[in-house]
Order: sequence, then C-alpha cells, then structure tokens
Amino acid sequence: MITAAQLRAARALLGIDQKKLAELSGVSLPTIQRMEASDGNVRGVIETLTKVVEALNEAGVELLGENARSEGVGRGVRLRRPGPPKMTT
Repeated sequence: MITAAQLRAARALLGIDQKKLAELSGVSLPTIQRMEASDGNVRGVIETLTKVVEALNEAGVELLGENARSEGVGRGVRLRRPGPPKMTT
C-alpha cells in the first residue's frame, strides 16, 4: 500500500508537480489530486495505483512499505515514526 504522504514525498523528491505525475503515469490530474488528499493509505482502483507506483519507480523513487528493507542505492528519506514534530522553546 502507498500512503498519501508517500505520494507527496515521492513527487517532492523528483521535483515534479501533480500534473507531471499525471502525465508520467497516464492517470488524470483529478485522480492524482484525490489520491494525495486521502487520509492514510491511498484508495482507488488497483490498476490506477499500479500505474502511479510504476511511474514513480521508473522516475527513480523506491517506495517502501512499513518495516521494508531498501534494496536500492542512493539517497532517500524514510518516515521513522509518524506523528507531530516535537516543539522546542
């Protein structure tokens, strides 16, 4: 499963906007917008989700599931523990 936060982060890593991701994946812009507005896991037609994930993979982003190991090389980010950032004074 891919989360909305992963989807937004993947786009940020690539430096692309929602329109460009729609073009790369062959999915409509409103669908990408809806996916990114989801709470938690992105829901949708499996074929559509697959197109988006494949487009991100082709562009160089490795999406990692919970507790998954990365088999790739290169730089990246991983959310260690979801939650609000700690506030310091």
